[in-house]
Amino acid sequence: MDGVGSNVKVVESSRRVGYCDGLLRLLGLLLTLVAAIVTGVDKETETISVSISETSPMLHVPVTAKWHYMSAFVYFIISNAIAFLYAAASLVASMAVRTSKDKTGIIVVILDMTITVLLFSANGAAIAVGILGQDGNWHVQWKKVCNLFGGFCHQMTAATILSLVGSLVFFWLVALAILNLHKKSR
Repeated sequence: MDGVGSNVKVVESSRRVGYCDGLLRLLGLLLTLVAAIVTGVDKETETISVSISETSPMLHVPVTAKWHYMSAFVYFIISNAIAFLYAAASLVASMAVRTSKDKTGIIVVILDMTITVLLFSANGAAIAVGILGQDGNWHVQWKKVCNLFGGFCHQMTAATILSLVGSLVFFWLVALAILNLHKKSR
């Protein structure tokens, strides 16, 4: 009787892990997609008053902030796009892995870990540039720009938060795989 009960628990646990895996992959897909879209449409134009000399009249110059002006933001959007594409492919692959007995599961876990690292590094780059935009750096005379381009900065902050949560989702996928492996080794 004990053997039958424990087999039922293993099947139930495996089904629950598969459901969580699929749900996390779908969540990662959505978060990275929205982060990439929010970044991609982020653009703000403001008019800046500039004086060439004290006696000359003020010039009003339109200045635009776009995500592709900073290499860190380019890296950020490309990383989120890669993570989105991977999440879509891995969602399909994880369904196929559940039904097969080969070693493709370990490849998916390694790729999950790679995407996690990619997203965390892109988030770090975006956060570093965001802090410079917010506070400037008076040591090298870099002025803050978020006081001028508040909407741009707020939109990038939202995209970064979405991407950070997406990073955590991929991290949880790796942790779930490790826990599942640990359960199977008992």
